[in-house]
Amino acid sequence: MSTTVADIQAALSAVIDPNTGKDLITSKSAKNIQLLGSVVNLEVELGYPALSQFDLIRQLVVSKLAGLPGVTEVQVKVLSKIVAHTAQRGIKLLPGVKNIIAVASGKGGVGKSTTAVNLALALSAEGARVGILDADIYGPSLPMMMGIDDRPESLDGKTMEPLENYDVQVSSIGFMIDPAEPMVWRGPMVTQALVQLLEQTNWRELDYLVIDMPPGTGDVQLTLSQKVPVTGAVIVTTPQDIALLDARKGLKMFEKVGIPILGIVENMSTHICSNCGHQEAIFGAGGGARMCAEYQVELLAALPLTMSIREQADSGKPTVVAEPNGPVAALYKDMARKVAIKVAEKAKDMSSKFPTISVQNT
Repeated sequence: MSTTVADIQAALSAVIDPNTGKDLITSKSAKNIQLLGSVVNLEVELGYPALSQFDLIRQLVVSKLAGLPGVTEVQVKVLSKIVAHTAQRGIKLLPGVKNIIAVASGKGGVGKSTTAVNLALALSAEGARVGILDADIYGPSLPMMMGIDDRPESLDGKTMEPLENYDVQVSSIGFMIDPAEPMVWRGPMVTQALVQLLEQTNWRELDYLVIDMPPGTGDVQLTLSQKVPVTGAVIVTTPQDIALLDARKGLKMFEKVGIPILGIVENMSTHICSNCGHQEAIFGAGGGARMCAEYQVELLAALPLTMSIREQADSGKPTVVAEPNGPVAALYKDMARKVAIKVAEKAKDMSSKFPTISVQNT
């Protein structure tokens, strides 16, 4: 009895992607299945960046197919294909950007910027083309966190090139002002500056643009929801009741303006003593999980409060690049993978497939 392509498809339907929980046939990840004599060739196409997962998924496929009758060799190519997904109705995608992820919090001081930076770096580490925008006009922190001390160039006098470090493109008002100079601007000027940073930065073919939002639910957030094609939002909070109170407001704001919530990150979940390793929930415990249960969203990560995260961000070399194989970087990478999978599960943007209709007098 020899194996057929149908047998291969049946076997692949029992191979589960450990990251999505879906089999390779139902998720349409198995592509170009060929049976050449006793050799099986196929591709596994993932909708999210996953360089660190390629070998694992390849081994799962090989081990499953190698036992089929008459099969002597299994050749598997695993790759990621990241496409553009839908944003708010009526808002066109940003040129050069497939997906925009807003990282927000209801209040300051919960580690939102640190989370946003490590999210961007983790997506990049997994093979995606990533940019990050500093939308906190009053308190830009990305120049310091990303270790960039330079000014952007303009090649045409109208737009500017993003600066880059650690393979991540970066745009921030902080690159254009004195770090000690306060931004004494009214709301309309701030929102105009945000739109200019977004639209006049020459983003170079990004799979993901992470937007580090300012805290609160004011002008900048409203402008973002009305003018910027946001694929989804990540809410950052701490377990503390006061932080959760404001995080709920941020979540509800995004729901009202039609931006999906990709999940919640509980930052400073437990404090880890740098001397003895003792863990203590100094800001309370389980707050993020309760909020997720209340709003039916996923808890993307419970990140520890450690001195190293703060020191690495302050030094311009955040955790994901400072200790790429460390336990905290692993948490950030797992968080990033979950965010990317949530994006991949959304409907694809088909606007580029539609023909342009023009009416002319003849």
